[in-house]
Amino acid sequence: MIAEQRYDVVVIGTGPGGEGAAMQSAKEGRRVAVIEAYDKIGGGCTHWGTIPSKALRFSIYSVMEAMNNPVVRELGVHLNPTFAQLRSSSKAIISKQVSMRQTFYERNNVPVIQGKAKFVDANTVEIDADTRIRGDHIVIATGSRPFRPEGVDFSHPRVFDSDTILDLSFKPQSITIYGAGVIGCEYASMFRNLGIKVNLVNTRAKLLEFLDDEIIDALSYQMRDSGVILRHNETFEKIEPREDGVVLSLESGKQVKTDILLWANGRSGNTEHLNLNAIGVQVNARGVISVNEYFQTSCPNVYAVGDVIGFPSLASAAYMHGRAASQHIGGATAGIMKLTDIPTGIYTSPEISSIGKSERELTEAKVPYEVGHSQFKSLARAQITGRAIGMLKLLFHRETLEILGVHCFGPNASEIVHIGQAIMKQPPPLNTLEYFINTTFNYPTMAEAYRVAALNGYNRLF
Repeated sequence: MIAEQRYDVVVIGTGPGGEGAAMQSAKEGRRVAVIEAYDKIGGGCTHWGTIPSKALRFSIYSVMEAMNNPVVRELGVHLNPTFAQLRSSSKAIISKQVSMRQTFYERNNVPVIQGKAKFVDANTVEIDADTRIRGDHIVIATGSRPFRPEGVDFSHPRVFDSDTILDLSFKPQSITIYGAGVIGCEYASMFRNLGIKVNLVNTRAKLLEFLDDEIIDALSYQMRDSGVILRHNETFEKIEPREDGVVLSLESGKQVKTDILLWANGRSGNTEHLNLNAIGVQVNARGVISVNEYFQTSCPNVYAVGDVIGFPSLASAAYMHGRAASQHIGGATAGIMKLTDIPTGIYTSPEISSIGKSERELTEAKVPYEVGHSQFKSLARAQITGRAIGMLKLLFHRETLEILGVHCFGPNASEIVHIGQAIMKQPPPLNTLEYFINTTFNYPTMAEAYRVAALNGYNRLF
């Protein structure tokens, strides 16, 4: 006999999107159940993506700072940690994250059911032959995984994707990274900071084309200056793993041989096991689900959030997607989060973060704007800490002085951007350049960059 459980909302997946949907629905008084295919909660963000990769980045950065410290050099200390040692701290962090997030579900009386969900109809998913879960609304938050094209042998010990690279057992001398999106650029920075030779192969004309052009130029310069070889407008023809390395053959006729290869060219939505045909929901060639502005699929009571719907594929965005979907389930239509409200956070060296419009977008839209710059090398705080590479850039309307875009490149950019974000989202006339001109910032701080950039931009007006 099939056991059938009934809930107001059923959430498939416990990553940021699933957690946001489940917690919001629970707080609004609905009966919620969550289904998780993995044996631990947290999704790819916690176990294979954001948390372990950023923990690795911090370990690498800490070693770099120590190696560049004059006192350490004078003492004759030589640091050469293994890749496994650099990764060791992430296990404890992941464990803490899982434990913490488990309490969220327990505290809100949300059961977590282990198993793979498969749609039977628009209100029913099947876990196994004996268990079915019914929900008035269902939220798909199954995330994504690295795209693996046919003809690439990912079982070879020298070929990796962004999930398996975290299990690298040795420190290579050289690496080819195929794909120069966010993941490819972040890993290029990390490996180069370890002194490893990096070839970054980009299928497009520029790095991270969705960013402001000046930020793209700054990133490209810093990467080249650090020794990363950038190869733009290239497409792979074949990948040949060998005992002593991997040969990447490109359609341009070039061949690149390095110790290992990291495939970082796109991701696929985790949708193949959901039986979406049963509810008439289609996916594209990469398994990505289309949704409307309220995160509804073509089946109105079924929602999809997070990486499974594609861009922007950010953990922060996924969580807010889940909350927004749950708000809409509760009847809200106003105030639902939009993509323009999401800041980018890219953990290259240095970091990149931005929100709002780029110069390219404003120019195309014929918006009369002006630019305010603050170079970090001119800030006392940056000089004191020795972290002077970077800048803050404010884009504002020439007539109203409204802040239209905030773009930051440099240490702690992902933190610094939030000051600008908070002001941008205020109603007029509070969202203007004048806030930064007339506000007293602690000195010396990196936040002072906003006053410097605002005055720089204001002085351009006539």
